[in-house]
Amino acid sequence: MKKDIEIPEVKNVTIAVVREKNLLNQEEWKVHLINNNPFPIENTLVASKGYGEKEGEQQRTSTLRHYLETVPANSSVLVEPIDPTLFHLNNEYWVSYYVGAQIYDRRFVFVPDTICEANLTFIKELEKEGVLHS
Repeated sequence: MKKDIEIPEVKNVTIAVVREKNLLNQEEWKVHLINNNPFPIENTLVASKGYGEKEGEQQRTSTLRHYLETVPANSSVLVEPIDPTLFHLNNEYWVSYYVGAQIYDRRFVFVPDTICEANLTFIKELEKEGVLHS
């Protein structure tokens, strides 16, 4: 039954939204998956979507799914660019991956207006400023 299903805790895997400069020296925001484990994670699926309200109107983005075959130990990978006009929404990233035969998954949600200048910190894994989900 449900009580017999083991749901392992996700550790040392997180999502970060970072600000970068492109080749034209313009600001861009990108979403990265960070694996701080001493082992790779395999068959990773990241589903992203935005949802919320603006001026009383419900808003929802498309759901995007990204497959990452292997995320090496102690590394990060680019998931997708994100448009700053979506920062007023809940930006959700559902991450599922395998370690051996065990599946792990976790939902990361950046609540409205948390991706902003005031919340930027230096993310050492990426050597860039951004917002790191804890």
